[in-house]
Amino acid sequence: MSEDAPEGFPDDAASFVQQYIEQEHGYLSWLGTQVNELEDGRVVMTIPYDEKLTNTTNPPTVHGGIAATLIDTAGGIAQRTMLSDPMNGGVATVNLNVNYLRRAAGDLRATAEVVRAGGSIGVSTVTVVSRPPERVRENDEAFERWQGTTDEEAVATGQGAYRLFRD
Repeated sequence: MSEDAPEGFPDDAASFVQQYIEQEHGYLSWLGTQVNELEDGRVVMTIPYDEKLTNTTNPPTVHGGIAATLIDTAGGIAQRTMLSDPMNGGVATVNLNVNYLRRAAGDLRATAEVVRAGGSIGVSTVTVVSRPPERVRENDEAFERWQGTTDEEAVATGQGAYRLFRD
């Protein structure tokens, strides 16, 4: 997370969001979700690769629901940064669109940006990138079967619409 919170987004709010997501939110904490960058209208979050999150393919691939969760969460948090009172306002998903582009088998990193934060509805776009982990890269046979990302490339994109509860 950047050392200085951007103008309009208080340090205590950034710290609160990071601690809540990483340590206190049952599902997101269980996934290992991390808040890497947080600023007005933009957030970067990651979920590290873990075999418990994979499909039973060979080589294992990250379940698409994990990317969808990351798209939904990052898009909503980006919207929260636009609220005049991010600590007391709220955000609820009203629509979520996810496009899966290729398989993922490594850490997932989502970058969400606010397209619009209106009076009651906000829209965010999100791109999720991944790259094959070393365990796949080091095994020629597995890498040949991989047919997913060859470098850090987009594995999913999405757009979320969120109901904004402003205080």
